[in-house]
Amino acid sequence: MLPRTLLTGPSLADAALLAHEEQGQEWPLLAWAPGPGVRMVSSAVLGGGVGERAWVLNAQVPPGYGRLDPVAHLRELASGAGLEGSGVGLMTAASVADRRYAADGGTQAVVTAGIGVRGWAAAPGAGDVVAPRPGTINIIVSLPVPLTDAALVNAVATATEAKTQALVELGADASGTPTDAVCVAAPTPTGAEAEAFAGPRSLWGARLARAVHRATRSACADLLAAERAGRLR
Repeated sequence: MLPRTLLTGPSLADAALLAHEEQGQEWPLLAWAPGPGVRMVSSAVLGGGVGERAWVLNAQVPPGYGRLDPVAHLRELASGAGLEGSGVGLMTAASVADRRYAADGGTQAVVTAGIGVRGWAAAPGAGDVVAPRPGTINIIVSLPVPLTDAALVNAVATATEAKTQALVELGADASGTPTDAVCVAAPTPTGAEAEAFAGPRSLWGARLARAVHRATRSACADLLAAERAGRLR
């Protein structure tokens, strides 16, 4: 069972590693609650889109996770952790305990990764309409400066480019996995001018890209090494 606790802290390094029970076994749960006054943009099944969000969960679930109500499940996990209000909920079958953290100039990133099912985005063949499934490479980013709506979207693109760069450099022969998810958090604009750009050559976009790249590369390097070692046996 999840302990009820108050999880607050502006830094992603303050994220707490908890546990939840699923199918009679304990699984890790990463919870981060930066406090009020934070906007997030996310592709997550819970709390996706753009808006004020109070917390982020990244929950590890068993391989072959079969629940058809992931939104309700994530809300249950948030409530059990003592988190209130609107938040972002991500899931993954990858190891959450093996998360990787990186920072660059005030921008921070946490990445959890599993790359057993991966490929190129523009693969031939039609896509399938399926129920949301646990993501494989989950990226959470925090910036210390407000961003416009356009810059928040730009930040998601930059994080995705940095993830793909790390995979290509590692020889993964893929742009990602079919169920990757991302969440970018930044202070809510309060009258001061928000940053209008978060592309990879902008000040904050470059910092974001380097942090995500390092965290993704660190998260995936050992996985690929183990995969190659298994092939050689």
